Amino acid sequence: DIEMSATVIVSLKVRDFDVWKATFDGHASAREAAGINASAYRNIDDAGNAVAIGTAPSKEAFIAFFSAPEMKDVQASAGVLGPPEITFLEKA
Repeated sequence: DIEMSATVIVSLKVRDFDVWKATFDGHASAREAAGINASAYRNIDDAGNAVAIGTAPSKEAFIAFFSAPEMKDVQASAGVLGPPEITFLEKA
């Protein structure tokens, strides 16, 4: 079986969007190394809602990257206020 890439939407509650975005931007090389390509968005109607939309080689690859122990520290320093809501999509 050839695995298709997964589109991933991560919705986060953040203390300060600009602080989160700076951390997100600073983590680009780690995402690239994991084969993850993502862009950051600010919810127009909720400044405390940061959304990252991107692609990963697979759902499993994304989960392995996102659940790595150092990611908890990264999220804490980025001002993430709780567990993210993660949606995995595949092209139909």
